[in-house]
Amino acid sequence: MAAPKKGRSASAQSKPGRSLALILIAIVALTAGMFASGHRTPRLGIDLAGGTSITLKAKADQGAAINKANMDTAVDIMNRRVNGLGVSEAEVQTQGTDHIIVNIPKGTNSKEAQQQVGTTAKLYFRPVLASEPTGGAAKTPAPSTSPSGSGSPSPSGSPSAKEKASSSSTASPTATASATSQGRAVTDALKADSTPSPSGSPSATSSADSKASPSPSASSSGGTADTTKLQAQYAALDCSKPDQRSKAGQGAKPGEPTVACGENNKVWYKYLLGPAGVDGTEVKKAQAVFDTQGASGWQVQMNFNSSGTKKFADITSELAKNQQPQNEFGIVLDGDVVSSPFVQTAITGGQAEISGSFTQQEAQSLANMLSYGALPLSFKEDTVTTVTAALGGEQLRAGLLAGAIGLALVVLYLVIYYRGLSLVAMASLLVSAILTYVIMSLLGPAIGFALNLPAVCGAIVAIGITADSFIVYFERIRDEIREGRTLRPAVERAWPRARRTILVSDFVSFLAAAVLFIVTVGKVQGFAFTLGLTTVLDVVVVFLFTKPLMTLLARRKFFANGHKWSGLDPKSLGAQPPLRRTRRPAGPAAGPADPKEA
Repeated sequence: MAAPKKGRSASAQSKPGRSLALILIAIVALTAGMFASGHRTPRLGIDLAGGTSITLKAKADQGAAINKANMDTAVDIMNRRVNGLGVSEAEVQTQGTDHIIVNIPKGTNSKEAQQQVGTTAKLYFRPVLASEPTGGAAKTPAPSTSPSGSGSPSPSGSPSAKEKASSSSTASPTATASATSQGRAVTDALKADSTPSPSGSPSATSSADSKASPSPSASSSGGTADTTKLQAQYAALDCSKPDQRSKAGQGAKPGEPTVACGENNKVWYKYLLGPAGVDGTEVKKAQAVFDTQGASGWQVQMNFNSSGTKKFADITSELAKNQQPQNEFGIVLDGDVVSSPFVQTAITGGQAEISGSFTQQEAQSLANMLSYGALPLSFKEDTVTTVTAALGGEQLRAGLLAGAIGLALVVLYLVIYYRGLSLVAMASLLVSAILTYVIMSLLGPAIGFALNLPAVCGAIVAIGITADSFIVYFERIRDEIREGRTLRPAVERAWPRARRTILVSDFVSFLAAAVLFIVTVGKVQGFAFTLGLTTVLDVVVVFLFTKPLMTLLARRKFFANGHKWSGLDPKSLGAQPPLRRTRRPAGPAAGPADPKEA
């Protein structure tokens, strides 16, 4: 039974070229994949490439719970919203239980992406009861919405002159109207509002004398008080002032009328809006398309789900009966009116088009808001940090310099202590570095891995971990030589014991990296991921490169004969001479006869 085992062992030891060929094929294949993908360098994180990092804190709003499901949904919506703008390599991830971090690398449309990510409240379609410019500018024609497509909103806040027009409606007073006539117009608009609320019931202000009210007098009194308060808010609102814009409509519920601000052609407008008729979650799909058949240009096409189709049909059928601006509906996101298209006819099919004087960017921006604007939670910005590319470049250079110094010290130690064996260690480090670089380059487009500064630190720490594995194996070989064995059997006898120690050590390192990756968030995960990756590669390199290479070198005279520069000189290592057995004579030792006895 022992002979076949030795034969198999000898056969495996005699073909180390297979392992070396395998790892060489893997390196060539991965490198070819890297060049074929077009990603020849690792993707850099925001702290190295520069950009903006936004930390958002979730707020419990209208009964929505802050839980993992809602946070994951918000991350998915924000991620699609940013990616919909064509911003490459943006990162959206949760931190803890109630924070979301959005990293937007410096590049095309990153500023607009930052603005959209900050716009995190729910999306609603509200009927416009009254509107007027802040500062005395004249109104321009409102955009329109129809099943076949006409009219355009102001997604970027800069509509053309055709998008809004002066209105003769008494419900839309001009900036020069007196306070008395303005208040009367607002009151009339609130009384006239009969738009269905999201639940399908009439709004609170339009049902004061409804038969469903158990106490008409009380209801009317409450409605009058609410109308007076809202009228005062609308009259006092100055949307040209940032502090007033941020507070406009704060705390308003979907089923209640409210005030809001919106920018149009660099002019701020204030709006009096009715109860929400359609929720943003009921928009099934929105996309920007170019009208190749007519002269509409860029337009936004919307599709509603079943409940949204019915609600949108109800609200548009009512709005189509009115004059401007009461035939408009405001698309409200985060308390801002991002668009206020007017309705020409009732839209009952669940499909609508918003068109006008859109640019491609404006159409895509509004489509993103309609598709991804409705979040299960509301958020507020906690911190916004901007990192310049110059600072990121300095950090990267500092990290690479630290890595180079660490690598140089390791190589110097190996050369001084191990001499010829240091060539094996350096070749193994080179193979490990190539695999790490290529895999990091491929993981960028594959899973979104970004090389940040902590990840660079993880790669630097990995130099020492990888060198430790070589040292363990080399010391086992030298121990065998000290016991009097020649190099070839010493290499094979040392491997089982060194292999066990290397696997245990690397397992501990990988376990620590895995735990750190799971329990931490943000940039620390980059350190943990890099540490875990390099630990796995250390095992691969030691098994498929270092050990086979040592087997081959053990057959070379320079190492096999223990040259003093090989690092395996038996004399320098204090090796004991091989033990030899001597035979003892069977009887007393023969010697010259004692002359006295003779």
